[in-house]
Amino acid sequence: MTIQLGQVAPDFEAETTQGRIRFHEWLGDAWGVLFSHPKDFTPVCTTELGETARLKPEFDKRNVKVIGLSVDPLGRHAGWASDIEETQGHAVNFPMIADPDQAVSKLYGMVHPEADPTITVRTVFVVDPNKKVRMMMIYPPSAGRSFHEILRVIDSLQLTDRAKVSTPVNWEPGDRAIIAPSISDEQAKAMFPQGWETKKPYLRYVEVK
Repeated sequence: MTIQLGQVAPDFEAETTQGRIRFHEWLGDAWGVLFSHPKDFTPVCTTELGETARLKPEFDKRNVKVIGLSVDPLGRHAGWASDIEETQGHAVNFPMIADPDQAVSKLYGMVHPEADPTITVRTVFVVDPNKKVRMMMIYPPSAGRSFHEILRVIDSLQLTDRAKVSTPVNWEPGDRAIIAPSISDEQAKAMFPQGWETKKPYLRYVEVK
């Protein structure tokens, strides 16, 4: 299956380290980050899971639930969690899906039929409260994921949903945003009484919170 931005994230049932879940029900009215791993006891993923555990307060602050996935069975997750806490200094504090039959991995198109499945399952999905996929990132096995970037994109999505703006290159929270070209100056006056800077008719910078 091919996942596309804007579509409803496929629902599924799965066993996790925190019990059996149905994905949509588990998300509730929160945002979600589903990120996958090729197998347990892999070095890059060990560092990523530790970092995710460290950043859980940041995800909580944004009303984001995080859930991991590995194609190994549930029994191996506990031993890996111990290694993660020992080596990274943070205990895994979110559920990890066991996907030994690759049902979820295939449902989300994370396994290419001509590739080694233990290499290709390295994807991040951001899902909004309407259960729609809003962002996808696919990483090679050798490159650790940037969770700063994942949080940055979530901040951008939440801001742009709320304020009807876009965010420019290298945007960080607190930076100026861009008024959408579809909004006329007259409409913008009502929406952004604080004013804005016009570089071009289609490029208007505005301060938003």
